[in-house]
Amino acid sequence: MSHRPYPGRRSVLRGSLAASAVLTLPTALGSAPAFARSGRPAARWGVQTGDVTCDSGLVWVRSDRPARMIVETSATESFGNPRRWHGPLLGAGTDFTGTTPLRGLPSGEQIHYRVLLADPDDPRRTSEPVTGTFRTASARRRSGVRFVWSGDLAGQGWGINPDIGGYRIYDAMGKLDPDFFLCSGDNVYADGPLTDSVTLPDGRTWRNITTEEKSKVAETLAEFRGNFRYNLLDANLRRFNAHVPSIIQWDDHEVTNNWYPGEILSDTRYTEKNVDVLAARARQAFSEYFPISTLRRPDGRVYRAVHHGPLLDVFVLDMRTYRNANSPGKQTTDAQGILGREQLAWLKRELARSRAVWKVIASDMPLGLVVPDTGDGKPDIEAVAQGDPGAPLGRELQIAELLRFVKHRRITGTVWLTADVHYTSAQHYQPSRAAFTDFEPFWEFVSGPLNAGAFPANELDNTFGPERVFVKAPTVANVSPAEGYQFFGEVDIDGDSGDMTVRLREQGGTVLYTQVLRPGLVGQ
Repeated sequence: MSHRPYPGRRSVLRGSLAASAVLTLPTALGSAPAFARSGRPAARWGVQTGDVTCDSGLVWVRSDRPARMIVETSATESFGNPRRWHGPLLGAGTDFTGTTPLRGLPSGEQIHYRVLLADPDDPRRTSEPVTGTFRTASARRRSGVRFVWSGDLAGQGWGINPDIGGYRIYDAMGKLDPDFFLCSGDNVYADGPLTDSVTLPDGRTWRNITTEEKSKVAETLAEFRGNFRYNLLDANLRRFNAHVPSIIQWDDHEVTNNWYPGEILSDTRYTEKNVDVLAARARQAFSEYFPISTLRRPDGRVYRAVHHGPLLDVFVLDMRTYRNANSPGKQTTDAQGILGREQLAWLKRELARSRAVWKVIASDMPLGLVVPDTGDGKPDIEAVAQGDPGAPLGRELQIAELLRFVKHRRITGTVWLTADVHYTSAQHYQPSRAAFTDFEPFWEFVSGPLNAGAFPANELDNTFGPERVFVKAPTVANVSPAEGYQFFGEVDIDGDSGDMTVRLREQGGTVLYTQVLRPGLVGQ
């Protein structure tokens, strides 16, 4: 597989010239789309692809008015003899967004695509094409796999700052020419309003691009949609989306901080106090703004397995939708846990079925890091670990059940990737250090944020014996992206040896820490 540098993908640069003027900064900032003067539909928000496999992928676009989505694919950037895919009619019911599934694609090949928007009343009147490219997963092991991951975008009051070039981290990730990007949650901060400016501790001013929907916490469907649309104002992100497919999961800030099903909010900023109502609206906007394969199914679930050839399966978890209520986490029995019984059964089944060399468990929250939930003054726990270093309690019981299953079914190659805590670190989990010992050693890597406040490192809980072998985090809370501490991770799987190399990188791409894992080895 040819890994060409990020700027070298001329298909995107040349094919998008006609649309570059409108893509510099979309003008439709409100919830209602603006009509282009030309009288033709326009795709002002770019394109993106998601859940790409060996022979399939999903293409996403948003129109500025009702339009029929059309996708053309080609093996070359000249689009000679393209294959045409007729997509959905985009309308107000989906905020003028839509996805088109591409099936029967060649394995391990660069796919060039362009999206056209056709006027439903006059199909000959179409938008300027918006062009992108992606690689399908290779069915041949020797091709190798490279991907990046991170999470947490526009949080804690730090939005798109034009003075520093916006979301610059996407440019650094794109230059690695990854096969895909795994976003580990908090794609938006629907509970995090933005102001025009923030005074930094040294007296400098941080400026935010702002919109109406980002001026308050999101409660209505239109406000949630506006939060997802906000990030697409950034040219770095739109360019990245056109080059790199995504695997997207969600966490709490797509709805509100530390939420769980059935919660009634005490936060005075909200007039709608029922979290289930807010979550339903957020989920609809989330499903409209990302190309996620399982959201097209009747059950509309976020958790799924994305198969990326013989070297890699990615198991995307949803630790938000099925969890029990946040509590001190000291229960001695906990059937619901953080995954719910149905998702846990699915994960066990899919891990046992997987024949991939590496099985990445994409977790939206860390396992052994103590993440508190003290928003209402109670000593509750937001993640898995609750600070008691002894035998598993609360949500730890479900994780212990999973780790025991992995050991006794002799499932090798499991690696946990996460974000959430707004710093980067590497933890090795070892039974000889743990209170619970019925599991095989494994690694957990943390990266993020993409563009949000950075925070000090969390305490470790010894139930599963984690050792923090690397960490980079600030010593004070909510450090702005202007001060650094923005991180992403890179995973590179060699096609010949099967070795997995994990690199933790900071915003400009500098490597902070490297760990090489050998396939099939226990106790590494």
